[in-house]
Amino acid sequence: MKILLNMINSSIALYDWNNGVIMMAVFGLACLILIVALISFMSSGKKNKD
Repeated sequence: MKILLNMINSSIALYDWNNGVIMMAVFGLACLILIVALISFMSSGKKNKD
């Protein structure tokens, strides 16, 4: 059973855990930056011109 799990884990694209963690961190950081930019854009657009 353990050999089967090792074969499944080695066939997954993120077999290199260090590279996978780095890619997930970069993706999360990019999403966070986009969300912050979207919120700041929406809050700046609500000003009424009288």
